Amino acid sequence: LFRYFLDGSRRVYKVDDIEYDKKIFPIIGGQIGVACCERVNPSTFIKVALENQLVLALPTCSYADGIKPDLFFNAMTERLNLLPKLKRKKLVFSQILRYDSKTLVEGEKYEHKGIARIQDEMIECEKKIVAFLATKNLLNEDAYLIKDGSLQYKPMKTGDFRELSKIKSHYQSVIGVSKLFNPELSRDQHGKSNATQIAKLPLYHRTPAFMYQTDMLGEVRFSIWYLRIRDRKYTDSPFAGIVKVEKILISSKECEEGLDTDEIDRISANLINERSPVCYGSDHRWANHLYPVYLTEKYIKNKFISDIHFINLF
Repeated sequence: LFRYFLDGSRRVYKVDDIEYDKKIFPIIGGQIGVACCERVNPSTFIKVALENQLVLALPTCSYADGIKPDLFFNAMTERLNLLPKLKRKKLVFSQILRYDSKTLVEGEKYEHKGIARIQDEMIECEKKIVAFLATKNLLNEDAYLIKDGSLQYKPMKTGDFRELSKIKSHYQSVIGVSKLFNPELSRDQHGKSNATQIAKLPLYHRTPAFMYQTDMLGEVRFSIWYLRIRDRKYTDSPFAGIVKVEKILISSKECEEGLDTDEIDRISANLINERSPVCYGSDHRWANHLYPVYLTEKYIKNKFISDIHFINLF
């Protein structure tokens, strides 16, 4: 069932501080990597799409008065890329991102805002790749895509794909598989936690699927269930070996009645088939990993420049 595998990763670094209006703001550097790999046959994976970016995040107050922010930051990016050190190393910064420089409320940090902005850009790249595959008609009922992590994309202030409700048609043949999740968020019809039931799932069993909708995401509904892919006796914690599975409900029938049970079982059975071989010893999350997703993740991380190399650019 699964032919395409999508994963995103980012590395962030505080590279300096800068002062504006007697306030100190961090300059955050980042590497963004998003890749989609296709399994052509059982032993061959090829790259379908790769987004690999070097970025900086600066506060919104840093652009000059009287100049449109986009023009200012685009010009700054061009000047940055003309630096001899970057040209010598054949490195290019894709863009300079902006994070909100308004006065912080208690518990907030500008550094976290900068990191969140880089995270948003990574998510935008993921959406862009899914849209590319969908518009090329590469995704269908016999060629699904596994996206590593949740599909519950929060609305963003910028980007071409800022609202999930407007692009959900791209996700007809996409599922999200989360290795890490908070089991306490799953509750039964009486409002009690399902965490114990999830932890006690027998091997290759799943929970019932439930429909989920949140006002934050607008008119988007999800079918969500939990699936055990590893035997408990081989794992070191109650939820190791369990993955959280999400699928966006597209048709009006799905939104009214939920995802068909046969389709849930078909997806679950194929996920179980993806659990081997394992990356035991190479990754502490091995029990929750699907091997093709692990390979995609390794491919992305191999495209990053080293942390020391990146920091020494500054």
